[in-house]
Amino acid sequence: MTTTVRTPENLDSRGMSTITWHRPLIVLAAASALLAVACGIGILVDSRVILGVNLWEKPLKFAISIAVYAITWSWLIGQLTRFRKVAWWAGTASAVLLVIEMVIIVGLAAAGGTSHFNVSTPFNTAMWSIMAFSITALWVATFVMSIILFRNPFADPARTLAVRAGALIALVGMGLAFLMTGPTAAQLDDWQGIAGAHTVGLADGGPGLPVLGWSTVAGDLRIPHFVGMHALQLIPLALLLLELASRRVAILRSATVRRDLVWVVTGAYVATLGLLTWQALRGQSIVQPDATTLAVAAVIAAASVAAVVAVLRSNAASVVRG
Repeated sequence: MTTTVRTPENLDSRGMSTITWHRPLIVLAAASALLAVACGIGILVDSRVILGVNLWEKPLKFAISIAVYAITWSWLIGQLTRFRKVAWWAGTASAVLLVIEMVIIVGLAAAGGTSHFNVSTPFNTAMWSIMAFSITALWVATFVMSIILFRNPFADPARTLAVRAGALIALVGMGLAFLMTGPTAAQLDDWQGIAGAHTVGLADGGPGLPVLGWSTVAGDLRIPHFVGMHALQLIPLALLLLELASRRVAILRSATVRRDLVWVVTGAYVATLGLLTWQALRGQSIVQPDATTLAVAAVIAAASVAAVVAVLRSNAASVVRG
């Protein structure tokens, strides 16, 4: 059920690693990486477009996102010491649900159609219903794994906080996808068999940022959805940078200081996620913030800097004495 790999850290008496990975999720990560390559090739050789973008772009983005999700949770499950069997089954369920979702996304894209929000025919409605069930069940499985993280502390309190905070914010980010699933007023007025949209204020498919595709002319709920989901990677990454910096900055060698700074990062992340969600719901493009949005962003930035300074000052004396 798990796979053991060698690393130079945490070796046993024979010099072997004791780190294990959740095998179904690792297999899914590898398969998703291969699928991403295939979709990249598809973009180069297939010129068909859906809503103004190459039809293989969406499967490519989902393949990359799923690979990141799978490898992250595969590693986390491998670190657990309590409720590991429950986490294993939740991880396996997540892998199966994501496979179902990707099969539908890739299959409909290859056929030249859309997957999300498409209820234009009985078949498309059935496919979207299966996807909706899979997405909801995936959220539940991820919730179970996240709760189990709270029963399995790491030795370092900063790492414990970073992983737990990242997992909870990621759950919120996943949940923000449900804001996209209701039909818009424009869709109801001119019914075309599409019930739901990620763009707020205009129809899906307008001008977007390169690669990401986020709308440059209207609000886009994919932005907070993306930022929220990847808190599980970005907050621990921030801690990793602090740990690397601790080699040169003495005060960061304190686990308490690193933990307090992770609290600051978490607070700033939550505030930013709230701002991005609010901005999208107001129909405002990420690249066209108004004065109110900029003012709120400035407050978040100033408060974050002030919090960092407060943490460093409050711990400086104790570090010097130590």
